[in-house]
Formats: sequence, structure tokens, C-alpha cells
Amino acid sequence: MSLTNLGGDGLQVEAVALNDIAARFGTPCYVYSRLALTAAYVGYRNALHAHGLGDRALICYAVKANSNLAILNLFARLGAGFDIVSGGELARVLAAGGSADKIVFSGVGKSREEMRQALEAGIHCFNVESTSELEQLNEVAGGLNRRAPVSLRVNPDVDARTHPYISTGLKTAKFGVAFDQAFDTYRRAASLPHLAVKGIDCHIGSQLLDPAPAAEAADKVLALVDRLAAAGIVLEHIDLGGGMGIQYRREEPAPATADYLAPMLAKFAGRREKLIFEPGRSLVGNAGLLLTRVQVLKPGEEKHFAVVDAAMNDLMRPALYDAWHDIVPVAKVGAGDTAPGTPMRYEIVGPVCESGDFLGHDRELALKEGDLLAVLSAGAYGMAMASNYNSRPRAAEVMVDGTHAHLIRRRESVAELFAPESVLP
Repeated sequence: MSLTNLGGDGLQVEAVALNDIAARFGTPCYVYSRLALTAAYVGYRNALHAHGLGDRALICYAVKANSNLAILNLFARLGAGFDIVSGGELARVLAAGGSADKIVFSGVGKSREEMRQALEAGIHCFNVESTSELEQLNEVAGGLNRRAPVSLRVNPDVDARTHPYISTGLKTAKFGVAFDQAFDTYRRAASLPHLAVKGIDCHIGSQLLDPAPAAEAADKVLALVDRLAAAGIVLEHIDLGGGMGIQYRREEPAPATADYLAPMLAKFAGRREKLIFEPGRSLVGNAGLLLTRVQVLKPGEEKHFAVVDAAMNDLMRPALYDAWHDIVPVAKVGAGDTAPGTPMRYEIVGPVCESGDFLGHDRELALKEGDLLAVLSAGAYGMAMASNYNSRPRAAEVMVDGTHAHLIRRRESVAELFAPESVLP
């Protein structure tokens, strides 16, 4: 996301000042840029066209990264498909105007009811992750007198060299079918009467900054595709997943989309299969920020704390992954009780009753109580992972479109949090 400094008015997203958004919608508040979301999607589309693959490629946005209806609707308007991992995400995509025939359904634990819902909707393909799932899906499809389109998610045992929580392609991961078992599993799938084998899927992890592991995985997948074709199992599409990383630290740039994809796309020259990609973080991560206000400055002997009104329930990534997000003041301010303009090193923490409730460690900022801060690169796995821990209502979400700011999710009320509950008689 490109932030512009308006001098006395502080930072703005597109043509809207963050101060104005905070005054209108309150804090904490997620803020997204329509321009940045569109540019990220177009970057993928242009890279595919540059390799002559535009007509036989499908970009399926990974809904788990950020599932707000306005964001899904924007991508649907741009022509995107969607990668889902639950029946709830299926319902969201359809409610947002997404096309069922552009949906791929991933995930290790699809229920029979979710399978039925997806079959009745007419999705593009199931990414199947176990032999048991194959058998269950065959039964469900048979009960509906249909044939379920399937790919196998193959685990290539490639080290993505990322955080272990988001590395999914090693043989120790819960995801996918082991590579050395995939050929036999494909033969089993081809023998089941209510399945139609359509493709192959591979996803090795998230926040990948080096294209080499993804290219290595593509080589292994292509070798298996050719072996299957020689055995009479000809696949229509190859799904190479997502995982391209974004820039979280200003000093650690991420690769351009075209540069990251180039080593993979070069391998498909002259091939007939359709390509599918499942980007998530790289489409939305840098298109959003979390706006929060400093509530209390609490100096200490060893550490100084800035307690803000956002917390780990709003943005889980720092507590979960020890993830870094740049944190910047919305307006240039003084430093509380120190001399005006003098920065101090702060722990940026929330009000949740956990020692792990932090948004940033050891950040050099000049602050006073009441100041606004922008937690950057928060468009992915921010609101999507938010909770009501400590009975905290989830934040509002706002989409900036040029000179306009649209409320795309209102802030929850406390009463809504316990409305489904009841006391004992």
C-alpha cells in the first residue's frame, strides 16, 4: 500500500486521510486500498499474459487470507476464481458474486456436508488430500448421481524455507498425498465411478521470497504429470498453489510478481495443461493496514510500553508467528513526557490480559497519548484471524476508493457477542 504524507493532516491512503477515517469510523479499524488490491491482481494477470498463458490460466484468490465480501466481490469483478477451504468460504464467495465454476476446494478435513454443498454448487474442482477423502467424495457424489471433479494435492517434500507454521510441503506436514504414493492414488481415483480426475495440485508454503523452492516443486509435479499421461491418466490442469511473500520490513523487499513467477512459467512453454494459481497474501497483504490509537504510555525501568486499543485478538500474527509489521505514526508528534520530537523505544502492546499481546517489540517512536498509529501490511491474516478474546468486539473494516471511504464491515457491539448464548434455567 502506498501511503502519502499530507503534512499536518498526517498519512493518507489513496486520497483519504487516516485521521478522517479514525474520526468517522473509530479505532481499531482495518483500512484497505481498492487501488492496491487491483494492482496486485493485475500483476499476476500481466505476468501470465507475458508468458502467453493468459487464455489458459486461472487466478484463484485464497479466501482464507481475507474473506470480506467487498474484497471477494472486487476480485470476482476482475475475473478471479477462488481457492476455498470450508463450506463457509464457499457461501461467502457465492454471496459476493463469485462464479462456482471458478472455485477450487482445498483442505484436509472436508465434511460430507461441505462436499455435498460444493457439488450442488458446481465448483471447478476438489483438491483431494487423502485416500480416505477420495472414497468419501465418491460416496457423496454417487448419492447425488454426479461425478466429482478432482485433483490430488501432492506433497513434493520440498523445503519452502519459511516459518514452520506456514511450511506445508514437507513430508512431515498434514497436507497432501505423499509424493511416492501419488501415482497409485491417482490410479485409485481413476477407478472410482463417481470421480472425474481433472488435475494435480501442489502448495508448499506461504511467505515465500525465493522462487527456487516453488520451481523445484513444479519440476517434480511435471514429472508426475508426464508419468500419469504415459499410464493413460491425462490431466487437464496443473495447480501450483500460492505462497508468494510480501514485504513486511522496509529493508527486506519482496520479489516482483513477474520475477517470482518467471522460473515456474518458463517450464510450461509448449505444454497443453491449464494453469491454476492460488495467491492469497500477495494479493491483499500490502493492500491493508490496521489503524489504532495510543491509550496509555507506561514508562518502565527496562522497557517503555505504549498500550494501544488494538490487540492480539485484532491482529494475531505477531503473537502467533512472532511476525513483524512496520508501525508508523499517522502524524508527526512529540514524545509524551520527554522533549517534543524525541523518540523512545516502545513495546507496542494491547489491552488483552496476556503477556503475548503485542503488535511490535522495541520500536523507536515519538508518541503521546491519543496518537494514531498505522500497523502496516495487515491486509492478510489480520481480520480473517481476529477473535473476540476478552469479549472484545472485532474491528470495523473500511475500503478506500479514491476520495471515498466505504464501511465494508461495521464494528461489532458487545451485546452481539453473547446474543447466541443463554443462561441455565
